[in-house]
Amino acid sequence: MWLGLLFAATLGVTMASAEATHPFSVHDMLAMDRISDPRVSPDGRLVAFTVSVTDLENNKRRTDIHLAATDGTFHRRLTTHPASDSQPRWSPDGKWIYFVSSRSGSQQVWKISVEGGEAEQVTNAPLDVDALEVSPTGDFLVFSMMVFPGTTPEETQKRLEEKEKRKATGMIFDRLFIRHWDSWEDGRRNHLFVYRLADGSLWDVMKDMDADCPSRPFGGSEEFAISPDGKVLVFSAKDVGREEAWSTNFDLFWVDLANPGKPKKITTNPAWDTQPRFAPHGKALAYLAMSRAGYEADRFDIVLRDLVTQREKRIVVRVDDTPRGDRSPAELRWSRDGRTLYCTADHLGQKAVFAVDILTGQSRIVVGEGTCSDVQDLGNGRLLYGMNSLLGPTELYTVKADGSDIQRVTRLNDAKVAKARFGKPEQFKFTGANGDEVYGYIVYPVDFDPNKKYPVAFLIHGGPQGSFGNDFHYRWNPQAYAGAGYAAVMIDFHGSTGYGQAFTDSINDDWGGKPFEDLMIGLDFALKKYPFLDGNRVGALGASYGGYMINWIAGKAPDRFKCLVCHDGNLDERMAYFDTEELWFPEWDHRGTPWENPESYRKHNPIELAANWKTPMLVIHGGRDYRVVDTQGISTFTLLQRKGIPSKFLYFPDENHWVLKPHNSILWHETVLGWLDQWLKR
Repeated sequence: MWLGLLFAATLGVTMASAEATHPFSVHDMLAMDRISDPRVSPDGRLVAFTVSVTDLENNKRRTDIHLAATDGTFHRRLTTHPASDSQPRWSPDGKWIYFVSSRSGSQQVWKISVEGGEAEQVTNAPLDVDALEVSPTGDFLVFSMMVFPGTTPEETQKRLEEKEKRKATGMIFDRLFIRHWDSWEDGRRNHLFVYRLADGSLWDVMKDMDADCPSRPFGGSEEFAISPDGKVLVFSAKDVGREEAWSTNFDLFWVDLANPGKPKKITTNPAWDTQPRFAPHGKALAYLAMSRAGYEADRFDIVLRDLVTQREKRIVVRVDDTPRGDRSPAELRWSRDGRTLYCTADHLGQKAVFAVDILTGQSRIVVGEGTCSDVQDLGNGRLLYGMNSLLGPTELYTVKADGSDIQRVTRLNDAKVAKARFGKPEQFKFTGANGDEVYGYIVYPVDFDPNKKYPVAFLIHGGPQGSFGNDFHYRWNPQAYAGAGYAAVMIDFHGSTGYGQAFTDSINDDWGGKPFEDLMIGLDFALKKYPFLDGNRVGALGASYGGYMINWIAGKAPDRFKCLVCHDGNLDERMAYFDTEELWFPEWDHRGTPWENPESYRKHNPIELAANWKTPMLVIHGGRDYRVVDTQGISTFTLLQRKGIPSKFLYFPDENHWVLKPHNSILWHETVLGWLDQWLKR
């Protein structure tokens, strides 16, 4: 219903001035203002947030701080410096916004009055500052810097300068990681620092820990919390020594800020503990916890710790009591009265806002449509959150706590959205592997004509514990294919998130089994349900696990597709284990190492079916991808060329597992759509 109403509204705008509009393309995707990191003011009347825009001339994105009234009555840009400004954080009195900026030549903390004016530099640390938070008492900041354990920032800077002067470039390692995501390791760690505003003094609260907080590469300030009285800091870190590359054992650590000392570990769970959140009254701590060590896609549950009795209660977020009714929260916030916890979680192709009653443990959906994030209590019976969908990028909204009366706060992209013609999205479901209910989406071609037959872009998501849901994606956006005259079809196969943990777990040791079956059944279902789809003109595309699946399809179903696109996909699961950095992932999903369980690495290994390959394939890989290493893509292209299969190889030496630079994104889309056109439109 919601998708239909939003599409009708969008269609009404575009039809009113059809000559002034155009089919959605990568250029529209890059043109959108990307809202992120909203922070509500102490009184709930204002929200500060980051807006990122594409700078094509310099081939990058830049960010500024914006300010809006939470009732939607005004919005203005607060910072305008050419450098990037991010991470807006309120002072407790609501008069100042602290933020992180590179305007001084390095990344430091600045502040600006809510009334505007010139920003003032706060820190002048020798190293870049990140992951900023302001203490509830307003007298200190907490942020991270990359230091060598046991050294001061000045000593770290000196060691880096000495390294630059050395003529020898060799690196020596004595344990994993040697590289992670897209960077080589050099011994530095993300450490949290307390910065006293009165005198500028710094305190490394993790001084001798050989561990990171925030975690790398994606962690942020959500991984630590300051108590309401400013006396305690709790943070999440993985402090496991040489087991780091195959462990998921993050623990919570307690720091008494009044009596400096070694952080005290306060959790014993061998799995992942993260996102500590103090209740507003300071008497309880909530956090997210997994149950199974070594499994990064396990379900997070909410743990409530009474800080007086130290007793804990575990809460499972649920939509119902069925076996597939459990959900895994992705973020956590307290209500202002301390009675409710708000979170977001994948749910049937959406990312919903949930409210959890801390006394009963009961949860309910507040907002169930779109991809929601950053939910916060305004203190007036309303919540603020961000939401994007297949029909547009993130904007900010408010809603009553009972889920009624949704109101817009921002409209940054309305004009840009109105200029592009979108394809209609529609969700469907079918009976897949094991007789289970499986969900999918179709996005109709732009300017859809029911009397025509359309080629199909069959998109396969990564993870594999992920989802192709109702969201506005900046790398794999179905609207880019709809705008080019394709119908985009996506299946949330077994292993996808948002359908219960058992559904996610079901593909452990079965990568080429149930997911492949769901994809083939789902495509057949869509071809039958939507007669305008041309089953003779279907191309399959995927990245990461989706890229692996493309290589598996090449051998398992060589006659099914007219062409394939493999982005950062494994060809040989055995060698991929030894190439990659985070070993816990293959060890869990393949139930051991290649020498402990070689059969699991063999039975669904694309290289084993290389003799069957014959489908034309475009291969894409990033040179700085240390998750799925570029030799896998090169090997795939070598196989295709040696067999005489029509193929191309697009290589980005400066990209990681994702393609992020604007001009590279344009080249990616032009090359992919050109490949599809070559095989599906002739």
